[in-house]
Parts: sequence; C-alpha cells; structure tokens
Amino acid sequence: MALHHGEAHARVSPLANDTLLRALARQPTDYTPVWLMRQAGRYLPEYNATRARAGSFTALMRSPSLCAEVALQPLARYPLDAAIVFSDILAIPDAMGLGLSFAEGEGPRFAHPVRDEQAVARLAPPDLSALGYVMDAVRETRRALAGRVPLIGFAGSPYTLACYMVEGAGSDEFPTLKRMLYARPDLLHRILEVNATAVAACLNAQIASGAQVVMLFDTWGGNLSAEGYEAFSLAYCRKVFAALAREADGRPVPAILFTRGGGSWLEAMAESGCDAVSLDWTVDPRDARRRIGHRVALQGNLDPSVLLAPPERARAEARRILEAFGPAPGHIFNLGHGISPLADPDSVAAVVDEVRAHSREMRRQL
Repeated sequence: MALHHGEAHARVSPLANDTLLRALARQPTDYTPVWLMRQAGRYLPEYNATRARAGSFTALMRSPSLCAEVALQPLARYPLDAAIVFSDILAIPDAMGLGLSFAEGEGPRFAHPVRDEQAVARLAPPDLSALGYVMDAVRETRRALAGRVPLIGFAGSPYTLACYMVEGAGSDEFPTLKRMLYARPDLLHRILEVNATAVAACLNAQIASGAQVVMLFDTWGGNLSAEGYEAFSLAYCRKVFAALAREADGRPVPAILFTRGGGSWLEAMAESGCDAVSLDWTVDPRDARRRIGHRVALQGNLDPSVLLAPPERARAEARRILEAFGPAPGHIFNLGHGISPLADPDSVAAVVDEVRAHSREMRRQL
C-alpha cells in the first residue's frame, strides 16, 4: 500500500510514549497504562459538537478527518496511553452490501439480513476498497498523533458480526441467530468463515495503514454455551489471529481479545493467539491471573457504571482494581466494557489520574 505524502516520517518516528506496547509485551513499566473502550464518544461535549457538525453518525464515521478529530479529543482532556481509531464494527458487513443504517435511539439496522441459504451463498468478503474510509481514518489519526501514543485498530469478532447480520439489528437474545445456530449450523459456519476472512483482511489493512495494536471485540460471545463458544466464536477468533500481520514499523503488533461474558473461558482465550485478554467487570482479576498466569497480558476491568458516580468514588474503585491486579508487568487499565454516554467526564479524569498516581506508588513500594 502506497504511503500518502508525509506519512513515511509519521510511520517511522519513535513513540514518545510506548508504555502500552511494553505492558502488552509483559515488560516492566513505570506505571500501569490506561485507555478506555469507547473513549471517544457521547460522554464528551466536544464529541457531540463534532457529531452535530457531521450531521449524522454515519457521516462522521465516513469522514477520515473528523474521525481523527474525535479520536484525539479524549487525549486532549486526559493523559491516556493510547488512541483508538474511530469507526464501527459493522463497517465490514455494511461493505458486504447488507445496507447498514443507524436510526436515532434505535441502534444499527441492516436492510438485507442474512437468513436463508441463498443469502448465505451470496455472502463474500468485501473488496477492501469499500472500507477505504476506515483505512484513511487510521492514516489520518496516526499522522495527527505524530508519535504521541500508539494507535489501536479494531474489528468485531466473526461471531459478533454474525449476530447483527442474521438478526438484522441489535438484540438482547438474538433469537433469529440462535435459531440458525441450532437448526442450520452449517449456514452459520459458512457466515463465520466469510467473516473471519474479512475481519483478518480488514485488520491487516489497518496495520498496513498505521495501527500499532489491534483488538477483536467479541461483544456477544458470552451469549453462547461453553460448547458453542468454542465452536462458533473462539475457533474463528483463532483463525483471525493466525492470519494477522504481527509486525509493522519494525515493531511487533500485539492483538487483544475481548469477550464480554467470557469469564468462564479465560484459559482458552489466552491460548487463542492473542497477546492480551481484556476482562469484563464481572471477572475477579486475582482469579484471572491465577488461571492465566503470565502467558498473556490482562486488560481491564472497571465497571463502566462507576463513571456515573462522583469522582472520589470512581477514584476509589480505580485504586481497588489496581490493587487486585497488582504491580506485576502485563496489566493495562481499562473498563470492563465501553464507556457510557452518561459517564461524568470529571469521574473519568479522576480514574485516569488515580491510575497514574497509584500505580506509580505501588511500584515504588516493591
């Protein structure tokens, strides 16, 4: 992929802050790095202003310059250790021709859900040119960061994408998907094969465009049985990780796996080919470390609802999480899921400040 004018310098410039990358490699760091899932979002007034200027979420998502603008907004407020590209996991199925739209207050919808043999037979990985706006957003954001912190690229897991593709919209239980899973598992496996190929290609393109870390969001993997999780979710996450380019700019490109509701399967997740397992807020960090050891890094896992509380309460919860993980290398502080639009920006500031200060103090006491 040809570099845009001025990109070559940005791609090879050293990182001013590589704390996240060192933590993902389970190397010692001066403090615990922190970033927040969905850190560029509706809890920030400046994000809402940019979204209003764009006219819609879809228009914002398809404007690389605005994506870069909102990706850097939380870094202007807080001393975070990473930026994450602003995009949506459903960009991939949209590029497959499923007709994505976002209705205000209703969430995503697909005009052409994949529910029968004919639709499944027609399904194919998209031409990456249909996702060019995502790669442009990666390049624009990487340039705007100018080596300040690493940039995280991401995609939805093959199973999580399938949930939306079959159901046609968000759901609490995804009954249409579950009906296919039990009545026609062959159709679902075909969708998952296509998705795994598409997700790996999209993540590799993000890496080629400048992403220095990638994350796989398996948001709905936790709605499966133990047997179903292995067969329909984790098996396809493994395929994605096996297909990833794991080096760029002369550095390793680490991969993070997040399965919401995946606390029962931590050992299997750690063996999937990822470099870090991101824990939701229901998992005890001490138990996670006992079960996983130091095979991979751990990320997490503050309850996002804590950020609805006053700053001092949020600060105390951040301190509790840090102490549960301990000062050993290989922890990235994050939320156990995406930040709420109702989060108090002052409570976010308190958490980020406490992570920096308290994790430094924990290391001094070693």
